[in-house]
Amino acid sequence: MYNPFGGQLPPRIRCNKFVNWLIVIQCLYPFHGIAQIDPIPVFVSGQDGHRSYRIPAILSLPDGQLLAFCEGRVSGSGDFGDINIVMKRSPDQGKTWSAMQTVVNYDSLQAGNPAPVVDLLDPVNPGGRLFLFYNTGNNHENEIRKGNGLREVWYITSTDGGQTWSQPINITAQVHRPIKSEVNSEYRFKEDWRSYANTPGHAIQIGSGKYRGRMYIAANHSQGDPKPHFEDYFAHGYYSDDHGKSFVLSESIPIPGSNEATAAELSGDGLLMNIRNQKGDVKARIVARSRDGGSTWDTVYFDANLPDPVNEGALLNLGKTGKRHRLAFSNAADTLHRNRLTLRISRDEGKSWYKNILVDAVSGEQARDHTAYSDLVKLDRKTVGILYERRGYSQIVFRAVNWKKE
Repeated sequence: MYNPFGGQLPPRIRCNKFVNWLIVIQCLYPFHGIAQIDPIPVFVSGQDGHRSYRIPAILSLPDGQLLAFCEGRVSGSGDFGDINIVMKRSPDQGKTWSAMQTVVNYDSLQAGNPAPVVDLLDPVNPGGRLFLFYNTGNNHENEIRKGNGLREVWYITSTDGGQTWSQPINITAQVHRPIKSEVNSEYRFKEDWRSYANTPGHAIQIGSGKYRGRMYIAANHSQGDPKPHFEDYFAHGYYSDDHGKSFVLSESIPIPGSNEATAAELSGDGLLMNIRNQKGDVKARIVARSRDGGSTWDTVYFDANLPDPVNEGALLNLGKTGKRHRLAFSNAADTLHRNRLTLRISRDEGKSWYKNILVDAVSGEQARDHTAYSDLVKLDRKTVGILYERRGYSQIVFRAVNWKKE
């Protein structure tokens, strides 16, 4: 098993305590200069009927069009309230963007955490069927953690590239485990999961090997009564091997406080999950590795190569180089602020990151929340598109980065 610092490791879980190593890592893995191409605004707070836009997700259609999704928050910037899922498309790799389309409107309540993926391997829809997974909620997250409310899990589909969408399908009973309560009489699971959220960012489809065709959505939940330091949270995944007819839950990540997650396919029927540490005791990403397509986890550890301020991150498979998959990862690579958005490239499936490209950063008072959530899309063999929150959540922007050139 890989250990970035050498030495023996427990076979099941590796939770290294190395906060002081984060400064050393910055020296061992220097950043390249900030990417020079100016970002393109896609969603701007206060425009198109929404006070705020948050939680970006992006993917590429088979014809090369890009679809950018996010939460359109009608009345303010809070995580709960009248929140829609909105979308724009780009025909030219992110240079220009269409008018906004509202994809999900859950009346005056919350619809969020969009996780899109294209099923390219369904024989019934050979042109590709677009899935959009999302969550709904009827109370604030902290109230739902207390048992006062419900989060549900849904998906819609499109066979015309997002022009039109199907009726929503509720898969809560398959991928969530809420207990029966006064506010929730429909579900009766003993596990008592409460808060629930998809990735955020794109979902994935495994393209080769034993699990070819599997659609996989990284997610997280809280379990039981709230605990100090968010120790009631655990990351997990759910997946479909039959093109959305049924869904199966993965094993949960066995680290209390594991939260928002993102996934990518690995060689040898493997899957990598990269996870936010909501506890914040270690300001680095949690990494989980699976050898059965994300059903169970062989190793779980903190990766000191990936400093993080307690924020979301995005993982993307760029395709194989030889027998191994090349991966891209983006996050706010700062232990104090949501700042220093960094794109990293790995040629050994996330064991190390040989390119570290500083995409966007500021200093001083503006550093706090300058770059927050992001998502990644492959544009060509040398270019990655980054859709990310910028300038204190005032806009969601798009930037193309030639990672081979930087």
